[in-house]
Amino acid sequence: MRVFKTKFFTTFARKSEIDDLDLCEAVKRANTGLVDADLGGGVIKQRVARKGQGKSGGFRTIILFRSGDRAIFVDGYAKKDMANISDDDLRDYRQLAKVLLSYKQSDLGKIVASGSLVEVQCNEKTVP
Repeated sequence: MRVFKTKFFTTFARKSEIDDLDLCEAVKRANTGLVDADLGGGVIKQRVARKGQGKSGGFRTIILFRSGDRAIFVDGYAKKDMANISDDDLRDYRQLAKVLLSYKQSDLGKIVASGSLVEVQCNEKTVP
């Protein structure tokens, strides 16, 4: 299972003090069927805990997800800042998922090399 994050999400995660281990854990939960919200079209919403607090007061992440294959973190927000994503944003996420989830593994390597995606280094203990 390969895990990626967009440049935008990388900035959000750094400012929010979300580390890669937190992302790996979120993907591990999703990969075992523990998805917080399946938004359809390869898009899921998964909670990530705020440092020193629980998941309920933490962050919501938007992940383009194909079980057992890849997860791409594309957006994140604090629950206190936004209750839900808009219908327009959801439509855009689904369109992006259709494109990014269709790429071959070799294409993903090229996208990482271009700097558009950053690969998160998870291991078999954090993501099966």
